[in-house]
Amino acid sequence: MKKIALTSLLAVFAAAGANAANVIDGNPLYMPRAGHFYSETALDSRSNAGEDWTLAEEFGYGITDLLAVNVKTSLSEVDSFDAYSWNDLSFGLTARVLQQGAWRADVYGGYGIVEGVWPYHAPFLAEEDTFYGWTVGVRGGYMTSMWTVAGHFDFTYTGAESFDWGDAGIRTFRAGVDGQYLIDSDWNLVAGVEYTGLDGEVPENSGSWTGTFGVNYNIDETKYIGAWISGGLSHATGDWEWADGVGYGIKFGIDF
Repeated sequence: MKKIALTSLLAVFAAAGANAANVIDGNPLYMPRAGHFYSETALDSRSNAGEDWTLAEEFGYGITDLLAVNVKTSLSEVDSFDAYSWNDLSFGLTARVLQQGAWRADVYGGYGIVEGVWPYHAPFLAEEDTFYGWTVGVRGGYMTSMWTVAGHFDFTYTGAESFDWGDAGIRTFRAGVDGQYLIDSDWNLVAGVEYTGLDGEVPENSGSWTGTFGVNYNIDETKYIGAWISGGLSHATGDWEWADGVGYGIKFGIDF
């Protein structure tokens, strides 16, 4: 009886510890728990010569277990710092509307400067080079202890002014599927494919497909590092063509 009681007590503590763990490991359905901050920093290049680099940062906070806020920004350089820019700065909100068993579903939205905070060879917030965007979207999927499959769809309206809703704006649609497979407690694989479509003052029927494959290593339950490669097809010229260059990058994520 004592052994049974002790075993049961240890099981309770183990279950409590597992539920308290807040694993950040590159999962496409990750949400920070209440009172937790998180940061994901990525450095990537989309040129074969590795001369163009972008440093991106997403920083967020869990208001509750089901509601989080974030800020995103990125900096770029080209030709070994011959030119550089502060690309974007946006603020977002994500709400988990379904958490039933292994099923998850979120709605999210954001607003900010989507292009031209400090453009290449241009003044800060130059009127002719700065564009503002509003985003709304949904994501959801099935998450088990070993694998996750998730889909997402979002819409962004971009204009020269924050409340410029005219026909001159650009409407961007994104839809994709992402997956993660846990090899063991340390390593996991991620992959995804996304279609981006454009409408507005852009070439007719322009759009692109992007595929990504990566591997992540869990330093512990609150930190991970990852690397990935990506490639795709572009329809911007009216015909489907392989996108110029292969994308690749590294990422570091932490929850605290």
